[in-house]
Amino acid sequence: MPNALVSSSSDALQLDNQLCFALYSASLATTKLYKPLLKPWGLTYPQYLVMLSLWEKDDCMVSELGDRLFLDSGTLTPLLKRMESAGWLQRQRDSEDERRVRVVLSEAGRALREKLAGIPDCMLQQSPCTLSELQALRLQLQQWRDHLVALIPPASD
Repeated sequence: MPNALVSSSSDALQLDNQLCFALYSASLATTKLYKPLLKPWGLTYPQYLVMLSLWEKDDCMVSELGDRLFLDSGTLTPLLKRMESAGWLQRQRDSEDERRVRVVLSEAGRALREKLAGIPDCMLQQSPCTLSELQALRLQLQQWRDHLVALIPPASD
């Protein structure tokens, strides 16, 4: 099957012709723009994503949070430990099943929501796209991601 992203097979392995590289480098650039916006609160970009998720659904299992953020427990657990040390959340053993850990926002974590409420507007102001263009791009990327996730074989334990 011909590569639809390039005009000839000789261009197929050029870095700038790779969709994966465009996505990767755009993600890195986006993360770098978030860094100075989050720095005053001592948050990293992955921690910001955790907070966004918990502001939507507080008091959830670590496994739910990992599924929502596409992070495995080896990545998520140290992140949550640092966030707990910072006072933004608590990790608690589930009363029904001690093997499961719940994540609950602290008062400081809930209060942080109001302080960070302007960040999406700051990011929008830095974009060359209109809000409707960004919404369409986000929808396309979510659909692309969901398609790819469906192709990933289940992990064998």
